[in-house]
Amino acid sequence: MTTDTTNTSTRSYPRAIETPDGDIELRLLTPADEAAVLAFAQGLSVHDLLFLRRDISQPKVVAAWMDATRRGTIVTVLATRGGAVLGCATIVRDDLSWSRHVGELRVMVAPQVRGQKLGQKLTQEGFAIALEMGLEKLIAQMTVDQRGAIAVFEGLGFKPEALLRDHVKDRDGQKHDIVILSHDVARFHAQMAAYGLTEAL
Repeated sequence: MTTDTTNTSTRSYPRAIETPDGDIELRLLTPADEAAVLAFAQGLSVHDLLFLRRDISQPKVVAAWMDATRRGTIVTVLATRGGAVLGCATIVRDDLSWSRHVGELRVMVAPQVRGQKLGQKLTQEGFAIALEMGLEKLIAQMTVDQRGAIAVFEGLGFKPEALLRDHVKDRDGQKHDIVILSHDVARFHAQMAAYGLTEAL
């Protein structure tokens, strides 16, 4: 499998998914979504944001996210309804590093739509984009008490790889452990191809 691909997606968007509260549209993020993404991030709790490397509730961080989107170093799928962002899945990859075959998958969902399997759907979308990008390995990280999120990732075949104790500190100064999960995407893709199931995701 080659990893010499661009950080874009050819999956079909926009696409609607059904939820108990009405359809949600999945589409790729563009820099024009900056204000909506910031509003979404500011509606999340601090604990929801701890697994991220930066605090995306800050305007300058979201601006950097949009800039990375313009450069193609980040690909994000948004879940929206009525112009409001309800969730997102992001693949982050550094093409200039020694780990350019590795991507990080980050998934966030607004509190009001949790329990409707939106997080699971977004995780699947992110995984499918990672396959499309030719990534060989995916990692995801979260605080150890985010059991629902961990279960979603494990359902896709992610396995615990590392535990980083006291790795993040919240705004109150309390430290939290981070668990890192990983998935051998290249092996998964080879298995899918062997069974003729490469279009399944």
